[in-house]
Amino acid sequence: MNNNKYIILLIILVGGLLYIPFLGNVHLFDWDEINFAESAREMIVSGNYLDVQINFEKFWEKPPLFIWLQVLSMKLFGVTEFAARFPNAVVGIVSLLSLFLIGKNIKNTKFGLIWTALYASSILPFLYFKSGIIDPLFNLFIFLGVYFFFRFSNTKSKKTDWFLVLSASSIGLGILTKGPVAFLLFGLTAFVYMIFKKEYKKYGNIKVLFLYVLVLSFVGGFWFMLQYINGNKQILVDFIEYQIRLFSTEDAGHGGFLLYHFVIILVGVFPASIFALKGFKSLKEGSEFQDFHLWMRILFWVVLILFTLVNTKIAHYSSLAYFPVTFLGSYYLYHWLESKKSEPRWLRILLLVIASIWALLVIAIPFVGKNAQKIIDKQLINDSFTLGNLEATVHWSGFESLIGVVFIALIIWSVFFVKNKRLKLLVILSASIFFTYATLLFIVPKIEGYTQKSLIEFYKSKADEAAYFSTYAMKSYAPYFYAKIPMPSNPLHANTEWLRTGKTDKKVYVVTRNNKATSFIKEYPNFAKLYEKNGFVFFQKTDTNDKK
Repeated sequence: MNNNKYIILLIILVGGLLYIPFLGNVHLFDWDEINFAESAREMIVSGNYLDVQINFEKFWEKPPLFIWLQVLSMKLFGVTEFAARFPNAVVGIVSLLSLFLIGKNIKNTKFGLIWTALYASSILPFLYFKSGIIDPLFNLFIFLGVYFFFRFSNTKSKKTDWFLVLSASSIGLGILTKGPVAFLLFGLTAFVYMIFKKEYKKYGNIKVLFLYVLVLSFVGGFWFMLQYINGNKQILVDFIEYQIRLFSTEDAGHGGFLLYHFVIILVGVFPASIFALKGFKSLKEGSEFQDFHLWMRILFWVVLILFTLVNTKIAHYSSLAYFPVTFLGSYYLYHWLESKKSEPRWLRILLLVIASIWALLVIAIPFVGKNAQKIIDKQLINDSFTLGNLEATVHWSGFESLIGVVFIALIIWSVFFVKNKRLKLLVILSASIFFTYATLLFIVPKIEGYTQKSLIEFYKSKADEAAYFSTYAMKSYAPYFYAKIPMPSNPLHANTEWLRTGKTDKKVYVVTRNNKATSFIKEYPNFAKLYEKNGFVFFQKTDTNDKK
């Protein structure tokens, strides 16, 4: 027991070192990070903690739980990038602790440690805990809902009702985080499991169904009930319609090819995804461990198939699969470490191939950056907005490429030259953590220099002005957060056409991309161009009633 306490403290310490430092190293990224952080900021500014808002207008796409956590963080640390991302750092630590405790419970301490280490070192899971998006919290609640239901199905004591309540509460909190898709993912997983196990009577029991639905409705429906009581019936209709539209159309242009999410998982959840390919095969184990293996396989396929069918293709939609993928990878590694067999040759080759993709990408980015002007001069790119991005002044020393070189060198060394299995695994996991952390520190800030830095710098420079902000032929939440938009006094503040053509009481700034600037000025000649920078063009309205 004492050893477990030390392990838990160590996981908290390591998780803190991995996820908390440098959270404010770069600006929040459009759209999702700024979207949620701005909703939290507007709650603080308006004092309205019930409604989710953007530009101080009702925003019905997301429930408020994660945004409430960001509000608490901003109350502690101020309205900053660090505060917006801090909740996910805490979620990351809690996730690692959960994996260790669950792994220890279903197998033993060794398995719990392997699962925790594999999750912590896989690339996309690491990145997500350094972000300010909703999905890490959402995924954790669904995973815990599945786990507690698994415990309910495998426990014959009087505690079964408590596991049922914990499962329903977790899924309910998932609904409060991102919406009813939490129950959809859990429900499909549980339904497929019931078909496999043919245990309809236990799960179809009236008492079980009543208790689950009662708890789920109370926890998951809490915010929705408050909205209804406060007379906000339309926001519920809009929310449901949005969820349906998200599944049936390509939202915001986020389309993709059929196997999009399979590729994202294979490449993005390196190295766990490679080991997971061997973990699908069920080996002789205790019945409870084998049953959890079945749950994880079902959860994996439910997530991947469901979001393959959904027209909107965004990488984090399949991020719930990180839990079953890392479990399956740990399942294989646990037995591999225990056996005398070496890993198959194809696995070593695939490890090297996926690692090479990541390494070459990081090696190439500084090279492209240092030769950006040559690329522009040779007209190798036809898109004017991309060319404008490349004109950004970003200093590359060239040493940034060493991140990729060191990473692939460590992978090659471990795969082909290290014979000791524990050392081999340690080197692979350490190489992955080094690669991800170093990329976040030295590559991502410079990529931001090309993509959005000039846009955000403009809004920050106008933060003290009494002005309205809008965009043309592009979507951005950056003006609201970085220009620190105050509570509006004019009810027309969100009316785009009034901002562009009406007699406004404040200055009006409009930003568009350089490939849309000509169309904008032709349509709205009452705007004057201020300047163009890195693909963005900045305009100010000339006919306002502003006296300042």
